[in-house]
Amino acid sequence: MKPMFRTGGLAALAAAMMTLGGCVIADVEGIEATSTPEIEHFTGVAKVGMDLPFSKAVRVDDTIYLSGELGIDPATNELVPGGAGPETRQIFENIERTLAEFDADLSDVVKCQVFLGDMADFGEMNAAYSAALPSPKPARSTFGANGLAIGAALEIECMAIRQ
Repeated sequence: MKPMFRTGGLAALAAAMMTLGGCVIADVEGIEATSTPEIEHFTGVAKVGMDLPFSKAVRVDDTIYLSGELGIDPATNELVPGGAGPETRQIFENIERTLAEFDADLSDVVKCQVFLGDMADFGEMNAAYSAALPSPKPARSTFGANGLAIGAALEIECMAIRQ
């Protein structure tokens, strides 16, 4: 069977789309298949004694996806005392350690999502967040959440692009 058209003409593509109602068949030459992305998982421990069914972070090529992080002090294995501000500072210390596993740092963070157990803590979180991250700041969304793990005041998840 002879192909309907060869690549190279926008008019031919438009005609094929109108004729086939959105289904296009093309004979394409010289296209190389892309390789499978390099993927690396970092299982890390979120809290000693908790067997969690997810990776702490996953790197796909140069993009690092970090799971939600709580303000757990690795020295005590407990939430840091003091609420949203201290928890936010501890979260970014924890995120910084995780990023270092991939030869990245906080300057590589491009997006964060903050989940606050109480929106009244927004100002305290925002001040600690601003102090923890270098400028320019990453994009961010902040959500009110009802009931965070282990009674945390907040949880933050981030995405970074290793440069």
